[in-house]
Amino acid sequence: MLDKVLIANRGEIALRVLRACKELDIKTVAVHSKADSELMHVRLADESVCIGPAASSESYLNVPAIISAAEVTNASAIHPGYGFLAENAAFADQVEKSGFIFVGPKADTIRLMGDKVSAIQAMKRAGVPTVPGSDGPLTDDHEQTLQIARKIGYPVIVKAAAGGGGRGMRVVHNEAALINSVQVTQSEAASAFGSDVVYLEKFLQKPRHVEIQILADGQGNAVHLGDRDCSLQRRHQKVIEEAPAPGIDEEARKKVADACVKACIDIGYRGAGTFEFLYEDGGFYFIEMNTRVQVEHPVTEMVTGIDIVREQLRIAAGLPLSIKQEDVKISGHSFECRINAEDPQSFIPSPGKVTTFHAPGGLGVRVDSHLYDGYTVPPFYDSLIAKVITFGPDRATALARMRQALDELVVEGIRTNTALHRDLVRDRSFQAGGVSIHYLESKLED
Repeated sequence: MLDKVLIANRGEIALRVLRACKELDIKTVAVHSKADSELMHVRLADESVCIGPAASSESYLNVPAIISAAEVTNASAIHPGYGFLAENAAFADQVEKSGFIFVGPKADTIRLMGDKVSAIQAMKRAGVPTVPGSDGPLTDDHEQTLQIARKIGYPVIVKAAAGGGGRGMRVVHNEAALINSVQVTQSEAASAFGSDVVYLEKFLQKPRHVEIQILADGQGNAVHLGDRDCSLQRRHQKVIEEAPAPGIDEEARKKVADACVKACIDIGYRGAGTFEFLYEDGGFYFIEMNTRVQVEHPVTEMVTGIDIVREQLRIAAGLPLSIKQEDVKISGHSFECRINAEDPQSFIPSPGKVTTFHAPGGLGVRVDSHLYDGYTVPPFYDSLIAKVITFGPDRATALARMRQALDELVVEGIRTNTALHRDLVRDRSFQAGGVSIHYLESKLED
Protein backbone atom coordinates (compact mmCIF):
# COMPACT_ATOMS: atom_id res chain seq x y z
CA MET A 1 0.00 0.00 0.00
CA LEU A 2 1.05 3.60 -0.52
CA ASP A 3 2.99 5.18 2.34
CA LYS A 4 2.02 8.85 2.00
CA VAL A 5 -0.38 10.63 -0.35
CA LEU A 6 -0.35 14.32 -1.21
CA ILE A 7 -3.89 15.59 -1.88
CA ALA A 8 -3.67 18.13 -4.69
CA ASN A 9 -7.13 19.61 -4.23
CA ARG A 10 -9.41 21.41 -1.77
CA GLY A 11 -12.91 21.32 -0.26
CA GLU A 12 -15.11 18.28 0.10
CA ILE A 13 -13.20 16.04 -2.34
CA ALA A 14 -9.93 16.67 -0.50
CA LEU A 15 -11.63 15.65 2.74
CA ARG A 16 -13.11 12.58 1.01
CA VAL A 17 -9.66 11.47 -0.19
CA LEU A 18 -8.16 12.09 3.26
CA ARG A 19 -10.75 9.86 4.90
CA ALA A 20 -10.06 7.03 2.45
CA CYS A 21 -6.34 7.36 3.13
CA LYS A 22 -6.86 7.25 6.88
CA GLU A 23 -8.92 4.09 6.52
CA LEU A 24 -6.04 2.45 4.65
CA ASP A 25 -3.49 3.78 7.19
CA ILE A 26 -1.88 6.03 4.57
CA LYS A 27 -0.25 9.25 5.78
CA THR A 28 -1.61 12.45 4.22
CA VAL A 29 -0.23 15.76 3.01
CA ALA A 30 -2.65 18.63 2.44
CA VAL A 31 -1.52 21.39 0.09
CA HIS A 32 -3.44 24.64 0.24
CA SER A 33 -3.50 28.24 -0.90
CA LYS A 34 -3.14 31.13 1.56
CA ALA A 35 -6.92 31.53 1.43
CA ASP A 36 -7.51 27.90 2.42
CA SER A 37 -5.44 27.46 5.58
CA GLU A 38 -8.58 26.78 7.64
CA LEU A 39 -10.01 24.02 5.44
CA MET A 40 -11.15 20.94 7.35
CA HIS A 41 -8.81 18.50 5.60
CA VAL A 42 -5.84 20.83 6.21
CA ARG A 43 -6.58 20.61 9.93
CA LEU A 44 -6.88 16.82 9.82
CA ALA A 45 -3.93 15.95 7.56
CA ASP A 46 -0.66 14.62 8.96
CA GLU A 47 1.20 17.45 7.22
CA SER A 48 0.23 20.57 5.31
CA VAL A 49 2.08 22.83 2.88
CA CYS A 50 1.04 26.25 1.62
CA ILE A 51 1.66 26.30 -2.13
CA GLY A 52 0.80 29.88 -3.06
CA PRO A 53 -1.64 32.79 -3.04
CA ALA A 54 -5.42 32.49 -3.36
CA ALA A 55 -5.49 32.53 -7.17
CA SER A 56 -5.78 28.97 -8.53
CA SER A 57 -3.18 29.71 -11.20
CA GLU A 58 -0.63 30.38 -8.47
CA SER A 59 -1.61 27.53 -6.14
CA TYR A 60 -3.81 24.58 -7.12
CA LEU A 61 -2.74 24.85 -10.78
CA ASN A 62 0.91 25.54 -9.89
CA VAL A 63 2.58 22.28 -10.92
CA PRO A 64 6.12 23.11 -9.69
CA ALA A 65 4.76 24.11 -6.27
CA ILE A 66 2.79 20.86 -5.94
CA ILE A 67 5.75 18.73 -7.03
CA SER A 68 8.01 20.60 -4.58
CA ALA A 69 5.52 19.98 -1.77
CA ALA A 70 5.59 16.25 -2.58
CA GLU A 71 9.40 16.30 -2.54
CA VAL A 72 9.82 18.11 0.79
CA THR A 73 7.26 15.87 2.52
CA ASN A 74 8.55 12.62 0.94
CA ALA A 75 5.10 11.74 -0.40
CA SER A 76 4.87 8.59 -2.49
CA ALA A 77 1.80 9.53 -4.54
CA ILE A 78 -0.38 12.48 -5.56
CA HIS A 79 -4.18 12.30 -5.71
CA PRO A 80 -5.64 15.07 -7.91
CA GLY A 81 -9.31 14.74 -6.88
CA TYR A 82 -11.53 16.32 -9.55
CA GLY A 83 -11.20 19.65 -11.34
CA PHE A 84 -7.95 21.66 -11.26
CA LEU A 85 -5.22 19.29 -12.57
CA ALA A 86 -7.17 16.01 -12.37
CA GLU A 87 -7.37 15.55 -16.16
CA ASN A 88 -4.18 17.36 -17.09
CA ALA A 89 -1.95 14.91 -18.97
CA ALA A 90 1.11 17.14 -18.62
CA PHE A 91 0.66 17.15 -14.84
CA ALA A 92 0.27 13.37 -14.72
CA ASP A 93 3.46 13.09 -16.81
CA GLN A 94 5.36 15.44 -14.51
CA VAL A 95 4.23 13.59 -11.40
CA GLU A 96 5.50 10.26 -12.74
CA LYS A 97 8.75 11.75 -14.12
CA SER A 98 9.41 13.29 -10.71
CA GLY A 99 9.29 9.85 -9.12
CA PHE A 100 5.79 9.94 -7.66
CA ILE A 101 2.71 7.86 -8.39
CA PHE A 102 -0.18 9.64 -10.06
CA VAL A 103 -3.47 8.36 -8.62
CA GLY A 104 -5.24 8.10 -11.94
CA PRO A 105 -4.72 6.93 -15.51
CA LYS A 106 -1.48 7.18 -17.47
CA ALA A 107 -0.84 10.51 -19.19
CA ASP A 108 -1.26 8.96 -22.65
CA THR A 109 -4.71 7.68 -21.66
CA ILE A 110 -5.73 11.11 -20.38
CA ARG A 111 -4.62 12.62 -23.69
CA LEU A 112 -6.50 10.01 -25.70
CA MET A 113 -9.76 10.52 -23.83
CA GLY A 114 -9.30 14.27 -23.35
CA ASP A 115 -9.49 14.85 -27.10
CA LYS A 116 -13.09 14.10 -27.95
CA VAL A 117 -12.32 13.16 -31.56
CA SER A 118 -9.72 10.53 -30.62
CA ALA A 119 -11.96 9.38 -27.74
CA ILE A 120 -14.91 8.78 -30.07
CA GLN A 121 -12.69 6.88 -32.50
CA ALA A 122 -11.37 4.69 -29.67
CA MET A 123 -14.90 4.01 -28.46
CA LYS A 124 -16.06 3.01 -31.92
CA ARG A 125 -13.24 0.50 -32.15
CA ALA A 126 -14.33 -0.96 -28.79
CA GLY A 127 -17.99 -1.21 -29.83
CA VAL A 128 -19.25 1.60 -27.59
CA PRO A 129 -22.25 3.32 -29.27
CA THR A 130 -21.58 6.89 -30.41
CA VAL A 131 -23.60 9.82 -31.73
CA PRO A 132 -23.79 10.00 -35.56
CA GLY A 133 -21.23 12.59 -36.58
CA SER A 134 -18.28 13.63 -38.70
CA ASP A 135 -16.07 10.76 -37.46
CA GLY A 136 -13.16 13.13 -37.10
CA PRO A 137 -12.18 16.81 -37.24
CA LEU A 138 -13.81 19.15 -39.74
CA THR A 139 -11.52 20.48 -42.48
CA ASP A 140 -11.50 23.77 -44.36
CA ASP A 141 -13.49 22.10 -47.15
CA HIS A 142 -16.85 23.82 -46.64
CA GLU A 143 -18.65 21.66 -49.20
CA GLN A 144 -17.51 18.51 -47.43
CA THR A 145 -18.74 19.94 -44.10
CA LEU A 146 -22.15 20.70 -45.66
CA GLN A 147 -22.36 17.16 -47.07
CA ILE A 148 -21.54 15.64 -43.67
CA ALA A 149 -24.29 17.72 -42.03
CA ARG A 150 -26.82 16.69 -44.69
CA LYS A 151 -25.98 13.04 -44.07
CA ILE A 152 -26.33 13.43 -40.29
CA GLY A 153 -29.51 15.50 -40.55
CA TYR A 154 -30.31 18.80 -38.83
CA PRO A 155 -30.13 19.97 -36.13
CA VAL A 156 -26.42 19.33 -35.64
CA ILE A 157 -24.00 20.52 -32.97
CA VAL A 158 -20.48 21.85 -33.56
CA LYS A 159 -18.13 20.80 -30.74
CA ALA A 160 -14.56 21.72 -29.82
CA ALA A 161 -12.40 18.60 -29.58
CA ALA A 162 -10.68 20.00 -26.48
CA GLY A 163 -13.83 21.50 -24.94
CA GLY A 164 -15.63 20.57 -21.77
CA GLY A 165 -18.03 21.73 -19.08
CA GLY A 166 -20.54 22.90 -21.65
CA ARG A 167 -18.05 25.21 -23.37
CA GLY A 168 -17.07 25.06 -27.04
CA MET A 169 -20.49 23.96 -28.39
CA ARG A 170 -22.89 25.51 -30.88
CA VAL A 171 -26.21 24.10 -32.12
CA VAL A 172 -27.03 24.65 -35.80
CA HIS A 173 -30.60 24.24 -37.06
CA ASN A 174 -30.15 24.81 -40.79
CA GLU A 175 -27.58 24.75 -43.58
CA ALA A 176 -27.43 28.53 -43.99
CA ALA A 177 -25.93 28.95 -40.51
CA LEU A 178 -23.51 26.01 -40.55
CA ILE A 179 -20.24 27.36 -41.96
CA ASN A 180 -20.33 30.56 -39.93
CA SER A 181 -21.08 28.54 -36.77
CA VAL A 182 -18.13 26.25 -37.47
CA GLN A 183 -15.78 29.21 -37.93
CA VAL A 184 -17.00 30.99 -34.78
CA THR A 185 -16.64 27.80 -32.71
CA GLN A 186 -13.12 27.25 -34.09
CA SER A 187 -12.14 30.77 -33.09
CA GLU A 188 -13.62 30.40 -29.60
CA ALA A 189 -12.00 27.00 -29.14
CA ALA A 190 -8.57 28.30 -30.13
CA SER A 191 -8.90 31.09 -27.58
CA ALA A 192 -10.34 28.99 -24.73
CA PHE A 193 -8.60 25.64 -25.18
CA GLY A 194 -5.55 26.32 -27.33
CA SER A 195 -6.89 24.14 -30.16
CA ASP A 196 -9.28 25.08 -32.99
CA VAL A 197 -10.15 21.47 -33.83
CA VAL A 198 -13.92 21.00 -34.03
CA TYR A 199 -16.19 18.18 -35.10
CA LEU A 200 -19.86 17.68 -35.92
CA GLU A 201 -22.51 15.53 -34.25
CA LYS A 202 -26.24 14.95 -34.49
CA PHE A 203 -28.02 17.16 -31.96
CA LEU A 204 -30.43 15.03 -29.95
CA GLN A 205 -33.61 16.92 -29.09
CA LYS A 206 -34.57 15.67 -25.61
CA PRO A 207 -31.91 13.28 -24.38
CA ARG A 208 -31.10 12.23 -20.86
CA HIS A 209 -27.57 12.24 -19.44
CA VAL A 210 -26.69 8.73 -18.29
CA GLU A 211 -23.18 7.68 -17.31
CA ILE A 212 -21.39 4.42 -16.51
CA GLN A 213 -18.89 4.19 -13.62
CA ILE A 214 -15.91 1.91 -14.18
CA LEU A 215 -12.84 0.75 -12.28
CA ALA A 216 -9.81 -0.76 -14.01
CA ASP A 217 -6.41 -1.75 -12.67
CA GLY A 218 -4.30 -1.43 -15.84
CA GLN A 219 -3.50 -5.13 -15.51
CA GLY A 220 -6.26 -6.39 -17.78
CA ASN A 221 -9.04 -6.27 -15.19
CA ALA A 222 -12.03 -3.90 -15.34
CA VAL A 223 -15.55 -3.76 -13.90
CA HIS A 224 -18.50 -1.42 -14.19
CA LEU A 225 -20.42 -0.24 -11.14
CA GLY A 226 -23.72 0.44 -12.89
CA ASP A 227 -25.06 3.74 -14.14
CA ARG A 228 -26.19 7.17 -12.94
CA ASP A 229 -28.71 9.66 -14.29
CA CYS A 230 -27.37 13.23 -14.24
CA SER A 231 -30.01 14.87 -16.44
CA LEU A 232 -31.04 17.62 -14.05
CA GLN A 233 -28.58 20.28 -15.23
CA ARG A 234 -28.25 24.04 -15.52
CA ARG A 235 -25.88 25.43 -18.15
CA HIS A 236 -24.43 21.92 -18.61
CA GLN A 237 -23.60 21.74 -14.89
CA LYS A 238 -25.14 18.87 -12.95
CA VAL A 239 -27.47 19.75 -10.08
CA ILE A 240 -28.98 16.43 -8.89
CA GLU A 241 -27.76 12.92 -9.69
CA GLU A 242 -29.21 9.49 -8.98
CA ALA A 243 -28.27 5.82 -9.27
CA PRO A 244 -29.36 3.71 -10.94
CA ALA A 245 -30.83 5.63 -13.88
CA PRO A 246 -34.61 5.06 -13.84
CA GLY A 247 -36.56 3.57 -16.73
CA ILE A 248 -33.64 2.06 -18.67
CA ASP A 249 -34.13 -1.20 -20.56
CA GLU A 250 -32.08 -3.84 -18.74
CA GLU A 251 -30.73 -5.41 -21.93
CA ALA A 252 -29.58 -2.02 -23.27
CA ARG A 253 -28.11 -1.17 -19.86
CA LYS A 254 -26.05 -4.36 -19.72
CA LYS A 255 -24.90 -4.10 -23.33
CA VAL A 256 -23.50 -0.58 -22.99
CA ALA A 257 -21.91 -1.29 -19.59
CA ASP A 258 -20.15 -4.39 -20.95
CA ALA A 259 -18.90 -2.32 -23.92
CA CYS A 260 -17.42 0.23 -21.49
CA VAL A 261 -15.57 -2.54 -19.65
CA LYS A 262 -14.17 -3.83 -22.95
CA ALA A 263 -13.07 -0.33 -23.92
CA CYS A 264 -11.16 0.04 -20.64
CA ILE A 265 -9.32 -3.21 -21.24
CA ASP A 266 -8.59 -2.25 -24.86
CA ILE A 267 -6.98 1.09 -23.94
CA GLY A 268 -5.21 -0.24 -20.83
CA TYR A 269 -7.16 2.03 -18.53
CA ARG A 270 -6.00 2.44 -14.92
CA GLY A 271 -8.10 3.88 -12.08
CA ALA A 272 -11.65 5.18 -11.78
CA GLY A 273 -13.40 6.62 -14.81
CA THR A 274 -16.81 7.55 -16.15
CA PHE A 275 -18.27 7.05 -19.60
CA GLU A 276 -20.85 9.75 -20.28
CA PHE A 277 -23.74 9.15 -22.67
CA LEU A 278 -26.77 10.87 -24.06
CA TYR A 279 -29.74 8.50 -23.87
CA GLU A 280 -32.76 8.93 -26.11
CA ASP A 281 -35.47 6.55 -27.37
CA GLY A 282 -33.73 3.51 -25.91
CA GLY A 283 -30.34 4.32 -27.45
CA PHE A 284 -27.04 5.22 -25.77
CA TYR A 285 -24.67 7.66 -27.48
CA PHE A 286 -21.15 8.20 -26.10
CA ILE A 287 -20.14 11.84 -25.60
CA GLU A 288 -16.97 11.76 -23.47
CA MET A 289 -15.02 9.96 -20.77
CA ASN A 290 -13.95 11.57 -17.52
CA THR A 291 -10.62 10.12 -16.43
CA ARG A 292 -11.02 10.88 -12.72
CA VAL A 293 -13.35 10.44 -9.78
CA GLN A 294 -16.67 12.25 -10.33
CA VAL A 295 -18.42 14.70 -8.02
CA GLU A 296 -21.41 12.31 -8.04
CA HIS A 297 -19.47 9.13 -7.18
CA PRO A 298 -21.25 8.76 -3.78
CA VAL A 299 -24.55 7.64 -5.32
CA THR A 300 -22.74 4.71 -6.95
CA GLU A 301 -21.02 3.89 -3.67
CA MET A 302 -24.39 3.85 -1.92
CA VAL A 303 -26.01 1.35 -4.30
CA THR A 304 -22.95 -0.92 -4.65
CA GLY A 305 -21.27 -0.65 -1.24
CA ILE A 306 -17.93 -0.17 -3.05
CA ASP A 307 -15.58 2.62 -1.93
CA ILE A 308 -14.42 4.13 -5.24
CA VAL A 309 -11.67 6.31 -3.75
CA ARG A 310 -10.30 3.37 -1.78
CA GLU A 311 -10.10 1.38 -5.01
CA GLN A 312 -8.29 4.29 -6.68
CA LEU A 313 -5.63 4.19 -3.99
CA ARG A 314 -5.27 0.40 -4.16
CA ILE A 315 -4.91 0.51 -7.95
CA ALA A 316 -2.30 3.28 -7.70
CA ALA A 317 -0.34 1.06 -5.31
CA GLY A 318 -0.15 -1.56 -8.07
CA LEU A 319 -2.70 -3.93 -6.58
CA PRO A 320 -5.20 -5.72 -8.82
CA LEU A 321 -8.90 -4.94 -8.50
CA SER A 322 -10.33 -6.32 -5.28
CA ILE A 323 -13.64 -7.13 -7.00
CA LYS A 324 -14.86 -8.99 -10.06
CA GLN A 325 -17.95 -8.16 -12.09
CA GLU A 326 -19.98 -10.89 -10.42
CA ASP A 327 -19.23 -9.26 -7.04
CA VAL A 328 -20.94 -6.01 -8.08
CA LYS A 329 -24.57 -5.98 -6.94
CA ILE A 330 -26.79 -2.95 -7.50
CA SER A 331 -29.16 -2.63 -4.57
CA GLY A 332 -31.66 0.13 -3.77
CA HIS A 333 -31.55 3.71 -5.02
CA SER A 334 -29.56 6.86 -4.21
CA PHE A 335 -29.78 10.61 -4.86
CA GLU A 336 -27.24 13.41 -4.54
CA CYS A 337 -28.01 17.14 -4.31
CA ARG A 338 -25.15 19.56 -4.90
CA ILE A 339 -25.35 22.41 -2.41
CA ASN A 340 -23.64 25.55 -3.69
CA ALA A 341 -22.86 28.85 -2.01
CA GLU A 342 -24.98 30.89 -4.41
CA ASP A 343 -28.25 32.77 -4.62
CA PRO A 344 -31.01 30.23 -5.40
CA GLN A 345 -32.60 32.52 -8.00
CA SER A 346 -29.84 34.58 -9.58
CA PHE A 347 -27.15 31.90 -9.04
CA ILE A 348 -24.65 34.60 -8.14
CA PRO A 349 -21.92 33.15 -5.85
CA SER A 350 -22.33 33.94 -2.14
CA PRO A 351 -18.99 33.65 -0.33
CA GLY A 352 -18.68 34.61 3.31
CA LYS A 353 -18.60 33.32 6.88
CA VAL A 354 -20.79 30.35 7.79
CA THR A 355 -22.30 31.25 11.14
CA THR A 356 -24.26 28.00 11.52
CA PHE A 357 -23.93 24.64 9.78
CA HIS A 358 -26.20 21.75 10.70
CA ALA A 359 -25.96 18.58 8.60
CA PRO A 360 -29.05 16.36 8.30
CA GLY A 361 -28.99 12.80 9.60
CA GLY A 362 -31.02 9.66 9.91
CA LEU A 363 -31.16 6.29 8.18
CA GLY A 364 -29.82 6.42 4.63
CA VAL A 365 -28.44 9.97 4.83
CA ARG A 366 -24.84 10.93 4.03
CA VAL A 367 -23.35 14.43 3.83
CA ASP A 368 -19.99 15.09 2.16
CA SER A 369 -18.94 18.60 3.17
CA HIS A 370 -15.97 20.57 4.44
CA LEU A 371 -18.18 23.16 6.19
CA TYR A 372 -18.18 23.89 9.91
CA ASP A 373 -19.41 26.72 12.13
CA GLY A 374 -17.17 29.74 11.62
CA TYR A 375 -15.67 28.59 8.31
CA THR A 376 -15.36 31.31 5.68
CA VAL A 377 -16.24 30.30 2.10
CA PRO A 378 -13.67 32.10 -0.09
CA PRO A 379 -14.69 33.85 -3.32
CA PHE A 380 -11.89 32.36 -5.41
CA TYR A 381 -13.09 28.82 -6.18
CA ASP A 382 -16.03 26.68 -7.25
CA SER A 383 -19.12 27.33 -5.12
CA LEU A 384 -19.79 23.67 -4.18
CA ILE A 385 -19.90 23.47 -0.38
CA ALA A 386 -21.76 20.22 0.36
CA LYS A 387 -23.29 17.12 -1.16
CA VAL A 388 -26.40 15.69 0.46
CA ILE A 389 -26.77 12.01 -0.43
CA THR A 390 -29.62 9.69 0.46
CA PHE A 391 -30.20 5.97 0.01
CA GLY A 392 -33.31 3.83 0.19
CA PRO A 393 -34.44 0.35 -0.80
CA ASP A 394 -36.30 1.95 -3.71
CA ARG A 395 -36.42 5.27 -5.56
CA ALA A 396 -39.47 6.60 -3.73
CA THR A 397 -37.92 5.99 -0.30
CA ALA A 398 -34.58 7.53 -1.30
CA LEU A 399 -36.42 10.61 -2.61
CA ALA A 400 -38.55 10.89 0.54
CA ARG A 401 -35.38 10.79 2.63
CA MET A 402 -33.87 13.49 0.44
CA ARG A 403 -36.87 15.76 0.99
CA GLN A 404 -36.48 15.33 4.75
CA ALA A 405 -32.71 15.78 4.65
CA LEU A 406 -32.96 19.04 2.72
CA ASP A 407 -35.57 20.31 5.17
CA GLU A 408 -33.14 19.58 8.03
CA LEU A 409 -30.09 21.16 6.37
CA VAL A 410 -29.11 24.51 7.88
CA VAL A 411 -26.45 26.80 6.41
CA GLU A 412 -26.57 30.35 7.80
CA GLY A 413 -24.41 33.38 7.11
CA ILE A 414 -24.31 32.84 3.34
CA ARG A 415 -26.92 32.12 0.68
CA THR A 416 -27.20 28.63 -0.80
CA ASN A 417 -29.23 26.89 -3.49
CA THR A 418 -30.94 24.64 -0.93
CA ALA A 419 -34.33 26.22 -1.70
CA LEU A 420 -33.97 25.20 -5.35
CA HIS A 421 -33.27 21.61 -4.34
CA ARG A 422 -36.26 21.55 -1.99
CA ASP A 423 -38.42 22.59 -4.92
CA LEU A 424 -36.89 20.10 -7.36
CA VAL A 425 -37.31 17.03 -5.15
CA ARG A 426 -41.03 17.88 -4.94
CA ASP A 427 -41.37 18.45 -8.69
CA ARG A 428 -43.85 15.97 -10.13
CA SER A 429 -41.97 15.37 -13.39
CA PHE A 430 -38.72 14.71 -11.53
CA GLN A 431 -40.52 12.46 -9.06
CA ALA A 432 -41.80 10.42 -12.02
CA GLY A 433 -38.22 10.01 -13.30
CA GLY A 434 -36.63 10.29 -16.71
CA VAL A 435 -36.59 14.07 -17.33
CA SER A 436 -34.34 15.32 -20.16
CA ILE A 437 -31.22 17.46 -19.86
CA HIS A 438 -33.28 20.49 -20.92
CA TYR A 439 -35.95 20.10 -18.22
CA LEU A 440 -34.41 22.22 -15.45
CA GLU A 441 -33.58 25.20 -17.64
CA SER A 442 -37.10 25.14 -19.09
CA LYS A 443 -38.53 25.01 -15.58
CA LEU A 444 -36.37 27.95 -14.44
CA GLU A 445 -37.54 30.02 -17.41
CA ASP A 446 -41.24 29.55 -16.52
